[in-house]
Amino acid sequence: MRILLIEDEPSVASFIRKGLEENGMLVAQAFDGATGLTLALREEFDVIILDIVMPGMNGLEVCRQLRAQQGMKTRILMLTALGTTEDIVDGLTTGADDYLPKPFKFKELLARINALTRRGNAVSQVLRVADLELNREAKEVTRNKKPIELTAREFKLLEYLLINKNRVVSRVDILENVWDINHDLGTNVVDVYINYLRKKVDADFDKPLIKTVVGMGYIIKEVDRETEG
Repeated sequence: MRILLIEDEPSVASFIRKGLEENGMLVAQAFDGATGLTLALREEFDVIILDIVMPGMNGLEVCRQLRAQQGMKTRILMLTALGTTEDIVDGLTTGADDYLPKPFKFKELLARINALTRRGNAVSQVLRVADLELNREAKEVTRNKKPIELTAREFKLLEYLLINKNRVVSRVDILENVWDINHDLGTNVVDVYINYLRKKVDADFDKPLIKTVVGMGYIIKEVDRETEG
């Protein structure tokens, strides 16, 4: 397995490289984003391990440029010392396949790499919950194989809920990440668009997936026996 490691901290890079090589992997290394981007475009790798915070070109920009290349399907695992929901969402929406907050145990990193390679590099980026699927590349949504037509804002809202599936996200979280508003303006736009989504995603199906958590926000998750809100 060929791994490209793009990490600017020498001690972290050395730790990761040593562990990967001890597990039989071939590791190419770059200590900045621009060099890493050049290597990623010039050679073929099974997985790219990409730090977000780097001088010059950061990991988000590297990922964005890689995904802009037609046919570029190499799996990208983001490393982040930031760890907030917003940072994680930024990484995933630029095209990363997974993320791992620092500090981490090497066994966890290895497990993430193995999980990514099992998916196969030709698979499109698809977010799923139950029988609902959102294809981020094709901009298509289906439920039980039936197409669902969404506006651009509805698609972005559903994408954000799916990225955070099984987690409650507040209205402020949604405003910040879907509308780029960094505080609650007292608007009910989130509730309005949640209702739009429910009419398209849940209304024609027996089991609703989008749930209200009173006083906290919204969650999308697998159907369970709890009373729906």
